[in-house]
Amino acid sequence: MSTAPFLKMNGLGNEIIVADMRGRADRVTPAAAIAINADPATRYDQIMAIHDPRTPGTAHYIEIINSDGSLAQACGNGMRCVVQALSAETGQKHFVFETLAGILTGDEHPDGSITVDMGKPRFGWEDIPLAEEFYDTTGIELQIGPIDAPILHTPSVASMGNPHATFWVEDDVWNYALDRFGPLLENHPIFPERANISIAQVVAPDHIILRTWERGAGLTRACGTAACAALVNGARTHRTGRKATVTLPGGDLVIEWRADDHVLLTGPAEFEFSGTFEPFTGSWQRDQDSSQISTGQVSA
Repeated sequence: MSTAPFLKMNGLGNEIIVADMRGRADRVTPAAAIAINADPATRYDQIMAIHDPRTPGTAHYIEIINSDGSLAQACGNGMRCVVQALSAETGQKHFVFETLAGILTGDEHPDGSITVDMGKPRFGWEDIPLAEEFYDTTGIELQIGPIDAPILHTPSVASMGNPHATFWVEDDVWNYALDRFGPLLENHPIFPERANISIAQVVAPDHIILRTWERGAGLTRACGTAACAALVNGARTHRTGRKATVTLPGGDLVIEWRADDHVLLTGPAEFEFSGTFEPFTGSWQRDQDSSQISTGQVSA
């Protein structure tokens, strides 16, 4: 069994493993993903597995794996980590990737920040998807708590390549037991593919405070696609403009919903350490000197 290189990184505290699967026919197995996450040193929210391109004109196919071993369609914070890693290796600053969510582009800027074009949001009930028809997805019938005094209710729902529900609150987002409500809402029957669940407070037309329970990963310090969904949901419900800073537990992201309908996500990425792992079992070893750049593998 041959090992593959990996980088442990984070995007605003959203824990990411960038796995170099180029030149290989195998994939990271669900069992390996679960085993890697079980080790506190490599606990993560998503694995970003870099594979050889499948579509002409793209640099790589990126398979995104949640910490429970399931596949994710999109991960904005993880894509920034991939861009930073590949930019450090190749010197390139612009990349075109293919994911389950479609074609995404990423750019590293001179100040080190990274912008990922997350594509176009989708709002049709069948595109999110929802289990039943809702004509207006700016607020669907869904609540937690007593019928006459719900704790959370009427979320705006959208797809950023993956399903999101944004619950709007007037008070502090930390006043809500998202660790308790998140699993219930993620697995609610209205979401046949489960959903990412966010609590959002709009403090200004250009500023949202957000907490997210991430589908397949749980509570997270940052979720890029949730920040994108919060911005587009805020704009279409006239709570925000089309560009805002989204403050997450891990820090700030800048989200812009352009006139061409594309959503841009800008923020940092951070390298932690490097190593090698076995994609079938998840066994891994840390490099003795993580600062060394090795030819032929993802490096930072």
